[in-house]
Amino acid sequence: MSCHCGDERPYEACCGPFIQGIEAPPTAETLMRSRYSAYVVGAIDYIIDSNDPEEVEKVDRESTESWSKNSEWHGLEVLSVENGLAGDSKGVVEFTADFTFEDERQKHHEVAYFRKRENRWYYADGQMKKGETFTREMPKVGRNDPCPCGSGKKFKKCCA
Repeated sequence: MSCHCGDERPYEACCGPFIQGIEAPPTAETLMRSRYSAYVVGAIDYIIDSNDPEEVEKVDRESTESWSKNSEWHGLEVLSVENGLAGDSKGVVEFTADFTFEDERQKHHEVAYFRKRENRWYYADGQMKKGETFTREMPKVGRNDPCPCGSGKKFKKCCA
């Protein structure tokens, strides 16, 4: 079985050693992926500890734990990575995390900023990305309007 973060390796060989404190993530992307896995397995201490020490007081542990443990996690998609390699001091990772919370399927789309301090990567901050605005090509069809398929029936009795 592949790791929660989407890597083909099993969790024990991928994010597990980072979350257990055996190894430190070598890149910003690896830290971001391991933080996602930590949300999946409910490793709240790792999520808190991987925040930039200057920013950690802003983290609400109770809401972080609630989101982690009360969500069903469906997958992670890394959209782009800027810097954040072993030789860098800063990195940016844009990603989406797909999850269900309170019976509603959602996507968390974020541009995450990472900082390296004393040879260790930390999550510094993130900016939520808003979804694209949906624009209808045709006017909305009401339940009692004629069906746009041309059948002559009301929409509610035909294609609705």
